[in-house]
Amino acid sequence: MKLSVIIVNYNVKYFLEQTLLSVQSASKELDVEVFVVDNNSVDDSVKMVKNQFPEVKLIANKENTGFSVANNQAIRIATGEYILLLNPDTVVEEDTFEKTLAFMDAHPEAGALGVKMIDGKGKFLPESKRGFPSPKVAFFKTFGLSRLFPRSKTFNGYHLGYLDKDETHKVDVLSGAFMLLRKSVLDKIGLLDETFFMYGEDIDLSYRIIKAGHQNYYFPETTIIHYKGESTKKGSLNYVRVFYNAMIIFAKKHFTGEKAAAFIFMLHCAIYLRAFMTVFTNFLRKAFLPLIDAGLLYVGMFFMKDIWAKYKYGDLDYYEPLYMQFNVPLYIFLWLTGLFFSGGYDWPKSFWRLVRGIGAGTVAIAAIYGFLNTEYRTSRALILLGAAWGVLGLWAVRILFHFIRHRNFNMHNSTLNNLVIVGSQEESKRVRNLINEAQVIKNYIGSVAPNVEFDDTTFLGSTQQLDEIVDVYKVNEVIFCSSDVPAHDIMHWMSKLGPDLDYKIVPEKSLSIIGSNSKNSAGDLYTIDIQFRIDNKGNRRNKRVIDIGISLFLLLFFPILIWFVEDKAGYFKNCFNVLFGRMTWVGYHLPTDVDNLPSLKPSVLTPLDALSLETVNEPTWKRLNFLYAKGYSSSRDFEILRKGFNRIGNS
Repeated sequence: MKLSVIIVNYNVKYFLEQTLLSVQSASKELDVEVFVVDNNSVDDSVKMVKNQFPEVKLIANKENTGFSVANNQAIRIATGEYILLLNPDTVVEEDTFEKTLAFMDAHPEAGALGVKMIDGKGKFLPESKRGFPSPKVAFFKTFGLSRLFPRSKTFNGYHLGYLDKDETHKVDVLSGAFMLLRKSVLDKIGLLDETFFMYGEDIDLSYRIIKAGHQNYYFPETTIIHYKGESTKKGSLNYVRVFYNAMIIFAKKHFTGEKAAAFIFMLHCAIYLRAFMTVFTNFLRKAFLPLIDAGLLYVGMFFMKDIWAKYKYGDLDYYEPLYMQFNVPLYIFLWLTGLFFSGGYDWPKSFWRLVRGIGAGTVAIAAIYGFLNTEYRTSRALILLGAAWGVLGLWAVRILFHFIRHRNFNMHNSTLNNLVIVGSQEESKRVRNLINEAQVIKNYIGSVAPNVEFDDTTFLGSTQQLDEIVDVYKVNEVIFCSSDVPAHDIMHWMSKLGPDLDYKIVPEKSLSIIGSNSKNSAGDLYTIDIQFRIDNKGNRRNKRVIDIGISLFLLLFFPILIWFVEDKAGYFKNCFNVLFGRMTWVGYHLPTDVDNLPSLKPSVLTPLDALSLETVNEPTWKRLNFLYAKGYSSSRDFEILRKGFNRIGNS
């Protein structure tokens, strides 16, 4: 066996499918075996591999063993002269294996090889080639000097920015996303260190290869797409913790004395700095618009106070400072709370959700108004004026931000991309049907023929004219049909057209269209797979609001309601469990046995409580769970609660 390809998968079924199809194409005329080690995915990855790729040697773990352990499982039974560690969110070119194997055969000193990687926007990924993370290198990376001086040998030793990305180089560290290893070298230095759960194992392995007297090569004569952000999501505290802790494990293992102490100290600094930046950045991203809204409401109320005082009472100083110190902050809090729960901060921005949110906040203010002491009660006219200002001012801000970003005032069509499909007439039609069935709205411009000869009544032009077509028709998104366009050509056009466009690939016979618009974010996925309404962010939020509201209602009126409940002791226990987020009032029957449905907290009631059935078999309750998740609505929860009210104390 010449080559053993090992792919460790965790909940990226659609990307794995595309990866395996590209591996199939690259394996033609070669002696290749392919392993998929699945780390207990819940997205039907195992089923997909069994059904669509029966030739693949599948190892289905019952728990998430981590990257190193999973790879080692396959390496121990692999028979290839070379071992390729490949991520499940990659696409290789048709000649990738042929070229890389030829290079390794011609360079017996090579212990491992990595290739040129681009992300889903066609941008070069600098981690294709890296230096060892010494204390100095870690310092410059942690404090951003490597970004300020990307081509500096001194400051960017981590990504080796001074080395030409289009030339072959000996490098220190290769990426585990594509790491071609000589099996005899692995037999000599040992397998992946299983102390590393995720991250750091590729650095450790690269380091051990060089220590053993071999070379690591960066080889740019073939390119792969790496949809970074799919197997693991960056921009989270968990990522910061896992990544830098892996670096600490590496430092303790390979460095000693002052060098190790300095490196570990630097890594601890990096953890706290990056954690702070992550929290701060995530806070700003989520709180930016609410903070703008709060500031605008406060300023508006300040001026309206003076205008109303002058108009109504002829005295600019009529209102006490307490009004701006207590009343206005309270009003703003209730208005913003109403906006949040009405979906006023959800995308896309909606004028009616804004009106609904401000209206709900105004009703809450009116309800609280009567409970305030006399000195805190001000003119009700100011509340109404503030609500009107909130609707007009806040909507104006949204229009302004929209215009800055999209250069138009059409709030509803900002994301309507001009789309072209590159592929045959048959595949192009299939892709359009997939998009329609997935309920994705696009402005379809036309199709581009994969060949030079084409019917100009059917196609806009050929792939040789793709750059002109993109320019003339102001195209925002390109979908490539991989059955008609070779992976090499796809990557060529992604790099040539640049990162301002969105790119997606539809594998042959696949029901999914895949792409990624950022190396740090989840990819875009158009699929006709079942969409569960319970997974909608707004529905999740509404469900939580209902849970809290019902819990408070039950606790407030317990002297009356408790007499209608069978288990009176469980009444209070369930109220507090739901109130503090440990349970939900309505959910699945036997949630531990739910397969492939969106997760929910353990529930007090289930869809069965709305039925008058003594016994229900397994297929029936599984079907009820499925229908509940697929067609979820707030009214359905209220209906189940009404019909099963006497059982809300049950455990």
